[in-house]
Amino acid sequence: MNSSLSYGSWKIASIMGIPIRVHYSWLIIFGLITWSLSTFYFPEAAPDLPKASYWIKGVLAALLLFASVTFHELAHSFVAIRYGISIDSITLFVFGGVARMKAEPPHPKAEFRIAIAGPLSSLFLAVLFFIVSVATVGGVKALSFYLAKINLIISLFNLIPGFPMDGGRILRSAIWHKTSNFFRATQAASSTGRKIALFFIFFGIFSFFTRIPGGLWLILIGWFLYSAAQTSYQQSALQETLSGVRVVDVMVRDIVSISPSTSIDAAINHYFLRYGFGGFPVIEESNLLGMLTLKETASVPRESWLSVKVSDIYVHHDKRWEILPEEDVIKALELMVTEDKGRIAVMKSGRIVGLITRNGIAQYMQIKGK
Repeated sequence: MNSSLSYGSWKIASIMGIPIRVHYSWLIIFGLITWSLSTFYFPEAAPDLPKASYWIKGVLAALLLFASVTFHELAHSFVAIRYGISIDSITLFVFGGVARMKAEPPHPKAEFRIAIAGPLSSLFLAVLFFIVSVATVGGVKALSFYLAKINLIISLFNLIPGFPMDGGRILRSAIWHKTSNFFRATQAASSTGRKIALFFIFFGIFSFFTRIPGGLWLILIGWFLYSAAQTSYQQSALQETLSGVRVVDVMVRDIVSISPSTSIDAAINHYFLRYGFGGFPVIEESNLLGMLTLKETASVPRESWLSVKVSDIYVHHDKRWEILPEEDVIKALELMVTEDKGRIAVMKSGRIVGLITRNGIAQYMQIKGK
């Protein structure tokens, strides 16, 4: 789920070395908040102000809400970093924000502290903005009171025990502490998250047909939470199956390589069609030069197959796309997903000793499941 948010988002800042990204869906919320506050809330809360002032405050409120959600995610990130967990990025999207951690918490206490940091930070902002609202009048009072209310809602809503929300992670930490089994704790918390998501969906449908406000929004939130909980459950099941499995146990040892001097015609007819693989390492004098996949060959016109060589189109190797035989398979899979690669080289002492592919991992999972 987090990975999918990388698409359609762009970096706007960097805080504590963490890239802050905004998904295009956030613009929908930004527009809706600005419009609703400028048209309804501020004219009613501060009726004596000029119309332009309402729109300025609407934009300001949307920006401060943006900052509040970022602060919430930075609180998670700050605690995670203290436990040695790197943060890939923070992405703001239509349903809030996501801090993408590069690893899971090391123990239940760390999980609890990382999870609770977000709601506590939002509660802190709620109290701060409420104090400002009490001490001010007019438009500033209305703006501060709105931000106090919305941060309180963010804090309480995130405490709902539906994984992968903060409350769900707190629930996972408790189950993890009790059972000493991270995978089972994740699956139990994810199962609870799916039940809560279904409640949101059904209550939203009920609200929609009985004309209770917010029904459609509850359906959308429920659908998002269900998808996230289901994905978390599947990932946990995958991690449990692959736990303790090393790259050397799954990798392809008998490597079929291709020379950079090979023509595309020969590559297609004597390699891709013959072996049925989706890609081949390009090797010359025992040195790994890169990879040739069907994606690269598709860019060559049929009439040029004889004249174009593998050396003209293959993807040059990068050390980011290699792994050691002793490392965990799950790390290899995460690398392939992150780098969008179907296969990566298994290297030892600077030499390629095998290949590990997504299909190979899938086949291993299929065999283990029988």
